[in-house]
Amino acid sequence: MKVPLQPLGKQDIHLLETALLVMALFDPEVMKEIKDPEKRVTWLDSLAVAAAAFARRKAGMSIPEIAEELGRTESTIRNHLEGKTKAGQIIQKVYERLVKSGGEVEITIGEEAVASKKLEEIKKKLEEMEEHLKKVVEIFDEVKKALE
Repeated sequence: MKVPLQPLGKQDIHLLETALLVMALFDPEVMKEIKDPEKRVTWLDSLAVAAAAFARRKAGMSIPEIAEELGRTESTIRNHLEGKTKAGQIIQKVYERLVKSGGEVEITIGEEAVASKKLEEIKKKLEEMEEHLKKVVEIFDEVKKALE
């Protein structure tokens, strides 16, 4: 999916905002934090506000306009945009990834985790097979010597 990096209207803003938030939710650091039920609501709210503020700023809105639209203080918006909050830092990192991909959104953390686990299973089976093969070769060599 292609996401506008410099949104031009409300639809573009919401698309960038959604992409930033969804991509941030798959960030390993965020996944770790939202596992804690006490932090979950705060983290999700902070990420949502940071993503919304960031998308609106990229569309050229001023900090007072963003604060009014999101119902937050200018200080809160400024802190997110300047990366003074953890949520703001994560959203900035996600946006940089989005820029590097040319605006293409690709969320593969689940697939990567499954692939990594499968790869480890395959490596373990391969090691077991190598051990069995060594034993077969040893037995073959013993039989060969006995027949000579």
